[in-house]
Amino acid sequence: MNWTRHLAPIIDLVFPPRCPLCGAALAQHGGLCVECWGGLAIPGEPACSQCQRPLPDRIAQQGADAALATADAARGAWVCAPCMARPPRHEGIAAATLYNEASRRLIMAFKHGRRIGLGPLLVRLMVPRVPRLEGEWLVVPVPLHRMRLWQRGFNQSAVLAKGVATALRQPLVVDALVRPKPTPPLGHLGGKQRERLLAGTIRVNARRAARLKGANVLLIDDVLTSGATTNACMAALHRAGAARVRIACFARVVDETHVIASGVALAMAEREAREELEGRT
Repeated sequence: MNWTRHLAPIIDLVFPPRCPLCGAALAQHGGLCVECWGGLAIPGEPACSQCQRPLPDRIAQQGADAALATADAARGAWVCAPCMARPPRHEGIAAATLYNEASRRLIMAFKHGRRIGLGPLLVRLMVPRVPRLEGEWLVVPVPLHRMRLWQRGFNQSAVLAKGVATALRQPLVVDALVRPKPTPPLGHLGGKQRERLLAGTIRVNARRAARLKGANVLLIDDVLTSGATTNACMAALHRAGAARVRIACFARVVDETHVIASGVALAMAEREAREELEGRT
């Protein structure tokens, strides 16, 4: 007997379903209201086939502008100028949303508000964006330093990775990567500053090195900003002999000034959550 299905009406009566962003009444738990759904920016076409950066409509309508993108004739796909100038080492980014105010609020609630119950909702948005995976792909989350893990109580990327691995029926290796060296909050920093601070901070777990050699890896992150964190992860994975790496995230930052401006708010939210935890102990 499916007790969850039978108990759902009682749970809804005691705890009426509400939108986690605005508090509006919902028909059932686990979703957003119509207005908040509409606030999410879902990546569309045309977009770079390698980093999912949105491209102007005129690219597809009038042909490639060499300053913005070019067509990859071999794959019939568009490649943006930044990826042409600095080809990524991954085989594509799958983002559920583009970073905006609505996705920022979801991530704030999930990561800094400790509303871990939002994880399944974020996973449901992420999974359809992941291209078909042929064969076995190890699902690996971006790691947290142990101090940050203790402060937050959970690794948000690991929560997402577990859900994605289950949905895609792929193996999860939650501790494939480790972060032995702590870094300060990065939300308010630019790409070059992030890369400098992240240099040498992410490594492969020695106990998982043999598993990663020759493996295909689906790297999971919550928000992809400049790519500095995922680049550090990919460097470690490739050094361990990983064959291919794809990236899946909930939100993809296109305008980095947006996330830098909101980085102060993220840092404040994290500090408040930490102070609240310390006050309880």
